[in-house]
Amino acid sequence: MQVPRLLRALVRVDEVWLVLLAAGVGILAGFGVALMNEISFLMHQNLFALAPGHELSETPDLDPLRAFGVPMLGGFILGVVLWGLARFRPKPIVDPIEANALYGGRMSLTDSLIVAAQTVWSNGVGASVGMEAGYAQLGAGMASWFGKQFRLRRNDLRTLVGCGAAAAIAGAFNAPLCGAFYGIELIIGIYSVVTLPFVVIAALLGTLTVQILGFSSPPLVVTLPATVPNDIYGVILIEGIACGMAGIVIMRGVTLIETAFRRSRIPTWLRPMLGGALVGLLGCLTPKALSSGHSALHAYIDVSFPFLLVAGFFLAKAIASAFSIGAGFRGGLFFASLFLGALFGKVFAGIALLVPFIHPMPSGLYAVVGMSGMAAAIIGGPMTMTFLALESTQNFNVTMAVLGASIVATITVRRLFGYSFATWRFHLRGEQIRSAVDVGWIHTLTVGRMMRPVQMTVRPQTSLAVFRQEVPLGTTQRVVVVDSDGRYAGIAYPAEAASVTGEGRQINDILHLQDYFLRPGMNVKEALALFEAAEADALAVLDGGESRKVLGLLTEQYALRRYNEELDRKRREVSGE
Repeated sequence: MQVPRLLRALVRVDEVWLVLLAAGVGILAGFGVALMNEISFLMHQNLFALAPGHELSETPDLDPLRAFGVPMLGGFILGVVLWGLARFRPKPIVDPIEANALYGGRMSLTDSLIVAAQTVWSNGVGASVGMEAGYAQLGAGMASWFGKQFRLRRNDLRTLVGCGAAAAIAGAFNAPLCGAFYGIELIIGIYSVVTLPFVVIAALLGTLTVQILGFSSPPLVVTLPATVPNDIYGVILIEGIACGMAGIVIMRGVTLIETAFRRSRIPTWLRPMLGGALVGLLGCLTPKALSSGHSALHAYIDVSFPFLLVAGFFLAKAIASAFSIGAGFRGGLFFASLFLGALFGKVFAGIALLVPFIHPMPSGLYAVVGMSGMAAAIIGGPMTMTFLALESTQNFNVTMAVLGASIVATITVRRLFGYSFATWRFHLRGEQIRSAVDVGWIHTLTVGRMMRPVQMTVRPQTSLAVFRQEVPLGTTQRVVVVDSDGRYAGIAYPAEAASVTGEGRQINDILHLQDYFLRPGMNVKEALALFEAAEADALAVLDGGESRKVLGLLTEQYALRRYNEELDRKRREVSGE
């Protein structure tokens, strides 16, 4: 299915039409957020028999049988579904970051709908996962689908995918600036004046759509100081560092639990049930361990708890989140990291009160700072989390404190760990992705596309005298040598052959690079690394290490030129030239 050619042409040549497409994507993403919220809310109300006006994680009490049984049975059903999908759709699902980094924004709408449905189900049965993964996946998936129908250019399609994710997050949090920077920092991967208007328009319309439908998130009601004293900023930075370290522990914990499940040889379909059982046990102790914690964040961020009690809440929520994702529930840590960060901030405030020379501050300040710092540590995007805190509290007096903690937490994670939660999971799968910056073109710029045909080959037993007659100086700089079976033997240089004297000398005596060669599937960066390792200016391209059939020849000079041309093209795309 494709739209008419005239519309495709208009979108490709006039950015005003691309703005309209981004606006449409923003509205659809807002509808998707509202629908997912409604389904999750109805599941909570009916499955957990909540009192009117109460949401799951904020409810003061819960039927223990439902608190334990619903996550466990819901995990069993999800496990069976995952087992069936693994058999009939074994290909991994591509998320927006991976799509923009490797595939030029191309995603499957069907896969995105599956992820959204799994996320709603996981959250609806009480698993301690956020809905943001489903929101962003659905918004980006719809954007990618529309972009493919309009046959958008690679860079425009990547931007539209960022618009879809930005609109979804903006609508979910009622925070258009947060959503816009989510799309820029995490989905597109680079700030650009060219892409900013599209993303902002989509985020605004996504927020307005959710507001009109009546699903917008209320502001956080929290006591914050009118000004932050100068001597408190050092304490705030220490809290940011602590948030970074706690975020690393949580991300490592998820990985350890996943590894333990995998090594235990427990069937895949049974793992979510076991994870749900543990989450249910924690839910019996406190409903705050269930679901994303979004409603609990709003209800309790300004409530003072005894130190040991709030520390227990933090530990229960952290364990529930790690086991939910580690066991196979679908969702993210965005919402959960906000609640965890607020609890961590309250724990930090309790410790700060014991230090005599620290100026007493409301615990709400440390909670808001911890919320942003923890989310920045786990999810990444310090500007995204800063704007989220400011738009959620509608208080700009703490801007410097929140921004400082978010940046310090991000630096701590990068220095000690090197990954956000999303990129860490890519690393575990073997994908070398550190952000959504477009590196897919590197994978498409392969040796097979750059190589040139071999003009001349000789046998290793050819005498140097004959070689000098057949290949006079200046004809070529290098000659590929193959044996009688057509197998690669090495490379000979005519200049060296001209300088070697002696009777009976053969090409065998001046062979080079016998063990260094390229394969057509290598990308340009791998090829350049091999050129450097071999200290060669040209290498033969072979079909494999066993048959050693020569397919072509590639020079380092040409590979560098093509690499620099592509880099320059990407620079011009980003700058809008």
